[in-house]
Order: sequence, then structure tokens, then C-alpha cells
Amino acid sequence: MNLVGLYTLFCKEVLRFGKVLLQTLIAPVITALLYLLVFGHVFEGRVQAFPGVSYTMFLIPGLVMMSVIQNAFANSSSSLIQSKVTGNIVFMMLTPLSHLEFFLAFVLAAVVRGILVGVGVYLVALVFTAVPIKHPGFILLFMFLGSATLGAIGVIAGIWAEKFDQLAGFQNFIILPLSFLSGVFYSIHSLPEFWQRLSHFNPFFYMIDGFRYGFFGVSDTAPSVSLAIVTLFLVVLSGITLVLLKTGYKLRD
Repeated sequence: MNLVGLYTLFCKEVLRFGKVLLQTLIAPVITALLYLLVFGHVFEGRVQAFPGVSYTMFLIPGLVMMSVIQNAFANSSSSLIQSKVTGNIVFMMLTPLSHLEFFLAFVLAAVVRGILVGVGVYLVALVFTAVPIKHPGFILLFMFLGSATLGAIGVIAGIWAEKFDQLAGFQNFIILPLSFLSGVFYSIHSLPEFWQRLSHFNPFFYMIDGFRYGFFGVSDTAPSVSLAIVTLFLVVLSGITLVLLKTGYKLRD
């Protein structure tokens, strides 16, 4: 393992989003705050997803996790497509880094950005209401697994896309719908039976439901099931990403 090279590429990716914090950190926090203000105002007192949990309290963990996964995806995918479009991807491919080290650097940087945005959203949300923390281990675990999973998906999308509009299509037609329909704004038990069953095919649902369990100790699905599914999803996607990187698919053309 080339730890020096791995650390260098990781630092490069962190510095890349650190140079534009207004776009990569502050803007997502403000967006989540707007969701909280609008949905919290409209549904507070009208909807109770869990017994004894107000709607605003229920909404906050979902918004935190949604921000984590969306920004983790954006970090790795935007970095790769920018490097491909500008042509400097060749300089990274010439470095003495294995496909595993390349993968780890991009995914870990995505994890850092995702967690920073999630913590920012959570701290701002505390101004409006306090949120209990029942199982902090589950919170940290699902935050890491969720951001790592979306970081891997971002690498896949960045490898596949050849233009910015292709990447935008990937995000707008896959990532955004899956995240919005994952139970961020509602409990799936409030849905008709058909849509409840369909929600269980959405891997983002398990990320958010397991994450929310860490706060309230209550969830729509057993946290062990959510943990197993999210972990399996991460392993499978990591394997696919490593194969793409090893073969140089759309990177060595």
C-alpha cells in the first residue's frame, strides 16, 4: 500500500472542496435549513411519524442523512468528471497508485465532505429543536456507511459520464429521486401497502431509517436489517468500482 500517495491524493480531494466552502458546505446547509423551515412549519402538529416524536424532530435526522449522501456523491463524481473534461486525469493515472488506493482516496474524501455537511445541518437544526440521541454508535456507523456508499456511486458515475450533462442526469434521475423517496419527509408506514413494499427496494431508505434509529431508538425496519443491507450495498458497489478502476474503463481511452 502506497500510503504516501494515498494520503496525497486524499488531501488533494479534500482541499479541492475546501477551497469552495460556500458551494460545498454552506449552500447544502442552507438548502437543508429551508426544507426544515418549510416542511416543519406546514406539518408540525399535523403529522406524528413516531409516538412522542414531533414532526420537526423526525425530519431533522432525515435531512442530515440526505445531505450526507447527496454531498458525498457530488464530491467524488464532480472531481472525476472535471478531471476527465479538463484532461488532467492522465496525471493521476500516471502516478504509482493502485486502483485500490485511487478508490480509497476518492471515497474517503467524499466521506469527509458528507460528514462535514451532515454535522453542519445538525448543528443549525439544533437552533429550532433539540433532538435526542439514543444510540450514537448507529448514528456514526450509518453516516460513514452512507457517505462511503454514495462516494463509491459517485466514482462510478464520474467514470461513466463523459460530459457534465450526463452526470447531471445521473444525479437528477437516480440520486435525487431515491433520496427524496427514502423516508426523509415521512414514515413509510403512512404509505399504502404497495408503496411500502416498493420502498423496501430503495437502498437509501435503509440508510436513513438506520440513521434515524440512532436518534430515537425507533425505526420502520429493524436496525440490524438496515445495517446488513447498507453494508452489502457498499461491498457490492465497491467491488464494481474497483473492477472499473482496474480495467481503466473510460479512463485510459
